[in-house]
Amino acid sequence: MNTDQLKFRIAVTLINGVGNSIARNLIAYLGSEEAVFTEKKQALMKIPGIGETIATGITTQKEALQRADHEINFILKNNIQVHYFTDSTFPKRLRECQDAPLLLFTRCSADLNSLHVVSLVGTRNATEYGKSVCQELIAGLSGVPSLLIVSGLAYGIDICAHKAALDNGIPTVGVVAHGLDRIYPGHHRSTAIRMIERGGIVTEYLSQTNPDRQNFIQRNRIIAGMSDAVLVIESGVKGGALITAGLGNDYNRDVFAVPGKVGDTWSIGCNQLIKSNRAGMIENAEDLLYVMGWHPETKTSNKAELVLFPELNEEETSVYSILKNQISGLQVNEIARLAGLPYSKISAILLSLEFKNIIKSLPGGVYSVV
Repeated sequence: MNTDQLKFRIAVTLINGVGNSIARNLIAYLGSEEAVFTEKKQALMKIPGIGETIATGITTQKEALQRADHEINFILKNNIQVHYFTDSTFPKRLRECQDAPLLLFTRCSADLNSLHVVSLVGTRNATEYGKSVCQELIAGLSGVPSLLIVSGLAYGIDICAHKAALDNGIPTVGVVAHGLDRIYPGHHRSTAIRMIERGGIVTEYLSQTNPDRQNFIQRNRIIAGMSDAVLVIESGVKGGALITAGLGNDYNRDVFAVPGKVGDTWSIGCNQLIKSNRAGMIENAEDLLYVMGWHPETKTSNKAELVLFPELNEEETSVYSILKNQISGLQVNEIARLAGLPYSKISAILLSLEFKNIIKSLPGGVYSVV
């Protein structure tokens, strides 16, 4: 981690009057984040979107740099991962969104660029019907390769989705509305710890940021933006889930809703989404798989491949054994570590297994079984 570069990247996000779009524009014109703080006021004013007020603010932003130094200390002390919008680890789907954040801070073991990503949201006042549908639907998705479930770690449908994903061995990520120095709500701490081991926690906010109301609205764009599909389980006539669904439509994501009984308070929002053609109707996992064109892996497929290719040597068999139980796959470095083999050797083995159609390569240097 280049802490000098990170300091300026964090500081850019702290400049008053400079949002994500203007910040990207500044960096593109000046060539680096550091140049934003070293360029003269007159030169800054020549950049489109930068007037005298903003230019003056940029040239007097000592507090932003000091705050960035403080945050780097927190990041290093707590092993926080930082994803810049140009990094390969930054969610590629989110990067497509005009209002995407410049930085994400995570405690994460999941691949944010998994092959299939579903954002699942709903009311905090989840009914037994909503919880049951949520659990059954996620269980039905458990065979989808390289699947990631995203939600907001809130009460109700959100926490139900995270727990169901964990129970079914599916990586799940919670996008939170505060810094990573806390977990809100506190009742979900134990689930959050499990998620870090089998998924992760994601935020755009620095440490010491409280979970204020406006932050929840802001974080909804990340939930929608980093997904292929947004699914609303239950919602009243208003609420954050409907905001997330609207953002999903704005980002050209596939948006779905689960219908409920006519007149039920916590189904009104879903029924309206479907009735107004702002969401497709989904009743179960099979519906979602059909519309998205996703096909779960069968339990016999891996065994069949081994029968077709019985000539695996000892090292190839070892690598296959490591990968076969990893639903979302593993990165090359992790495979090498678990196999106890050098990187150069692992690369040759992976290539051989890929030629034999026993494993496949995924974005980010990740490999999984076919």
